Amino acid sequence: MRLRPLILLILLLGPPPAAAVEELPDMGDSAGSLVSPEQEFRVGEAFLRDLRAHQQVVDDPESEAYINALGHRLSSFAEGQTNPFTFFVVDSPVINAFAVPGGFIGVHAGLILQTQNESELASVLAHEISHITQRHAARTFEAASRLSLPSAVAMLGAIALGVVAPQAGQAAIAAVAAGQQQYALNFTRANEEEADRIGMQLLVQSGFNPEAMADFFERLQTANRYNDPASVPEFLRTHPVTSNRIAEARARADRYPKRRYQESIAFYLARARLHVLTARNPRDVVRLYEDNLRNGQYQVAEATRYGHALALAAAGEHDQARRELERLSKAAPDEAAYLLALAGLDVDDEQYPRALQTYRKVLQLYPDYRPAVLGLARALLSAGRGGEALQTLRDYTREHDLDPRGYRLLAEAEGQAGNPIESHLAQADYYYANGELPLAIQQVKIVQQQQNNATYYQRERAQAHQEEWQKELEEQEKEKKKQPP
Repeated sequence: MRLRPLILLILLLGPPPAAAVEELPDMGDSAGSLVSPEQEFRVGEAFLRDLRAHQQVVDDPESEAYINALGHRLSSFAEGQTNPFTFFVVDSPVINAFAVPGGFIGVHAGLILQTQNESELASVLAHEISHITQRHAARTFEAASRLSLPSAVAMLGAIALGVVAPQAGQAAIAAVAAGQQQYALNFTRANEEEADRIGMQLLVQSGFNPEAMADFFERLQTANRYNDPASVPEFLRTHPVTSNRIAEARARADRYPKRRYQESIAFYLARARLHVLTARNPRDVVRLYEDNLRNGQYQVAEATRYGHALALAAAGEHDQARRELERLSKAAPDEAAYLLALAGLDVDDEQYPRALQTYRKVLQLYPDYRPAVLGLARALLSAGRGGEALQTLRDYTREHDLDPRGYRLLAEAEGQAGNPIESHLAQADYYYANGELPLAIQQVKIVQQQQNNATYYQRERAQAHQEEWQKELEEQEKEKKKQPP
C-alpha cells in the first residue's frame, strides 16, 4: 500500500489554526498544540477510505455492528476523546490491531479468530482505545516535527505504512536514520505501557475479565516462543510482549476481586461468521464444523452450528442451512444473527414476503439495527419495491449516517423510485466513501450536465463536491509523483 493518506493530509493540513487547538494540560506534553482533533479525524477518515479502496475492510454489516458495539461499550468509559470512535475489521489473517488518529480503530480478522473469548478481544480494543485517548498519534507527530522536514515526513509515512504492513513499516523507519529509529521505538514502548495501564481500567469498568489481557499476551508469546522471527504474529511485532509486560498485566488484574465472568454468545457468533466470510473454500469450512460437532470440539455448540449453517449457505446448500438455522432460531427466537441469516437465505431464494417479515421482526426487536435496515432495503429492492426501500433508508438517515453499502443501496433505491439525479449523487457518495475519487467526480459531473433535469440545489451540491474532490485528487496525484516506485 502507498503511504498516500497520512503523508498527504499532514502536508495539506499544515499548522492548525490557533482556535482549533485542543489544550491538554493534564497530559504533560504539548501534543495538543500541534494537531487538532479535527485534523486527526480527517487523517483517520482518509486512511479508512484508502483501506476500502484497496478492499482491505470486511464489508459485512453484522461484523461491523458487533465490533462497534463492543468498542463503544469500552469507549463509553474513556476520557479525553473529542471525536467519536469508529471500529472496523480489516480483511487480513494477520493477528494485529491498530489505532489511527481521529478515533479510528482497526482489528484484523486474524486477531478476532485467535481470541478465545470476548474479554480477550475487549482487552485488545481497550488497549487501542487508550492509544487514542492519550493522543499517542499526536505525540508522534510532535516527535517527528523536531526532525528536519524530509525526515519528519519519512517517519510519518513509515508509521502510516506500518499500520497495515508492520514489517514494511519498520524497514521504512530504519531507512530514515538509525538514531531517529531508536527514538521512535523508545517512544512507542512508553506508549504501549501507558495503553496497557489505562486499557486495564477500561476493561474492568466495562465489566470484562481483567485477567484476559495477560492471558491473551501469554498465549501468543508461548505459541510463538520457538518460531522463526519472520513468522511471529504482527501483533507481537507492533505490540512487543515481554515477560515483564505479562507480569505487570497479571499484577494489575490481581488488584481486582476474583469473580466468575459470563462471556457473551455474541462474540462466538461473530467469530463464527467472520470465519466463514474470510474462508477461501466454504466446503472446507463445512467439513471442519461437521468434524467439530461430531467430536465435540467446540467452545459453544450454538455458535459452531451457526457457523456450520453459514458455511452450508455459502456452499449453496440452502435447504440444509435453513434447517440448521430454524433449529437454532426455535431455541433462541430473539437472536438477531439467526433471523438475519434466515432472511438472507430467503432473499437469495427469492422468497421476498417471508424475508421482509423476518427483517421487520428484527427491527421490532432491535430498532434501527443497521444490518436489519440494510437487509430490509436490499430485500425490497430485490422485490422491485424501490419506493419502500427508499423510504426505509431515508427514515434511517434522519438520525444515522450511511456507510458505503448504505449509499450503494440508496443509489439503487433512488433509481428504482425514478430519481436519477439523486441516484447519481448517492452513487458519488458511495465511490467517495470507498476511496474511488475519479468515479465519484464522474458522478457529480453527470449531475451538473443535467441542466433541465437537476434542480439548482442539486447542481450546487454536485459543484461543491466536485471542487472539493478534484482538489483532493490533484494533491494525491502530485504526491504520487514524489514517491519512489
